[in-house]
Amino acid sequence: MKRAISLTTVASFAFLYAACGDNYSDWAEQGYRWVNVDGPYACATERDVEVMTTNRTDATELQMIESARCYYLIPGSIVEIIDEDRGRGMSEMRIPGVTRYLWTYTRFLSKHPIRDADAIIETPENSHFISAAEAAMLPALPAGNYEVR
Repeated sequence: MKRAISLTTVASFAFLYAACGDNYSDWAEQGYRWVNVDGPYACATERDVEVMTTNRTDATELQMIESARCYYLIPGSIVEIIDEDRGRGMSEMRIPGVTRYLWTYTRFLSKHPIRDADAIIETPENSHFISAAEAAMLPALPAGNYEVR
């Protein structure tokens, strides 16, 4: 009897894990990624990204941030990929609240969810990427710690 209960419990957790992963992998297939780096690595042009990562100095960072050519990426934030330059290993992305598309290295983005500073996994719905009407058409999220911002 104990063995049957244990097997049932393990199977339940396996199905729950698979169900949780499906939503995230669906979002990843639609082009959403989670930021896995902290710093001024989102820039207006591919060249600016190269400057920020190869010859980074405090003066360069300050100048690029003041001229709005560079933005900080925050771990756990969700972004939407618009275009990829596979040769350079960069992605053009859209960030909620930023009016222009920005570039960063693809290695700074993850297809797997990363919790933000509030221990929340950002989703397209709670990050205001999609409208309420579109959200109603999405499958329900598994139970978890979600916060609408």
